[in-house]
Amino acid sequence: MRIQIVTPAAEGSLNGNRRTADRWADAVRTLGHDVRITTHDDGQGTDLLLALHAYRSADCIRAFRERAPDRPIVLALTGTDVYRDQFTHPDVFGSSLLAADALIGLHDRVGDDLPPSFHNRLVTVHQSAAPPPGADDTPPPGRFEVCVIGHLRDEKDPFRAAQAVRNLPDASRIRIIHAGRAYSEDWAARARQEMGVNPRYTWLDQVDHDRIRELMARSGAMVISSVMEGGANVVSEACVAGLPVIASHIPGNIGLLGEDYPGYFPVRDTAALRQLLLRIEDDEAFLQQLRDAVGQRAHRFTPEAERKALQQAMDQALSRMGSSASP
Repeated sequence: MRIQIVTPAAEGSLNGNRRTADRWADAVRTLGHDVRITTHDDGQGTDLLLALHAYRSADCIRAFRERAPDRPIVLALTGTDVYRDQFTHPDVFGSSLLAADALIGLHDRVGDDLPPSFHNRLVTVHQSAAPPPGADDTPPPGRFEVCVIGHLRDEKDPFRAAQAVRNLPDASRIRIIHAGRAYSEDWAARARQEMGVNPRYTWLDQVDHDRIRELMARSGAMVISSVMEGGANVVSEACVAGLPVIASHIPGNIGLLGEDYPGYFPVRDTAALRQLLLRIEDDEAFLQQLRDAVGQRAHRFTPEAERKALQQAMDQALSRMGSSASP
């Protein structure tokens, strides 16, 4: 088949949607299909459209459906789609869902927040990750480094970990190392200001994926403090790396790590996060419990499992289109 993957993120972007599109393109090619990635409906011959983002790709979805009413559409739902845009832009979100023949959710609990009438279109695709390289460097003696990997924007609650390590006891070894692009100069200014007053916080700005993998390899733990997530690939990567995760208790994290994962804290609860960070620094048994827990999830995030789920989503879309076209 000729498959078009559409994403709002342009070529060369380090945005998570672009990385997902690039990885899925490679996966679908291994299944024997011709694949191209675009940011818009290019009018070329396409047998199946795979769109990332119900709201931001809505124009492309509508144009493709009008141009090719007999061709299937697979729609991958992001965190902002499910947890924001379906409420702030219900008409656009709803029209994209109605146009799609199959829906992709990136974690196990997406269906909890979709209208029941769409559950039969939903396929869960866990984003895959490769094991990180061995760390070429290690933190200096006396440091316990905790990484935060996420862009600086409201949905990520990006400074929660920085706030949690302010005024820790002098004996604490914890340092927060944050990699992620500032979505505005105001966010960048806040990061620089935080570094100026908080010696336990370092912002690296945006770095490439190889640097991210190196950062994870040398870190003792990772914090993901988001208020909404569609199923963050950094959680998959942490599980594959055996990197303990301290995560906000939101559906997007629970749907990847499991309801009984021991490393959750309430959203925006700085004090609770602070206590968890101090615990992983001082309680090796608890830290090992987290390592074991993420390790037990790692098998869910293999390239083979991701390819199989993508094929399932495409097959479902083809089947639904065939059924609707039948007399």
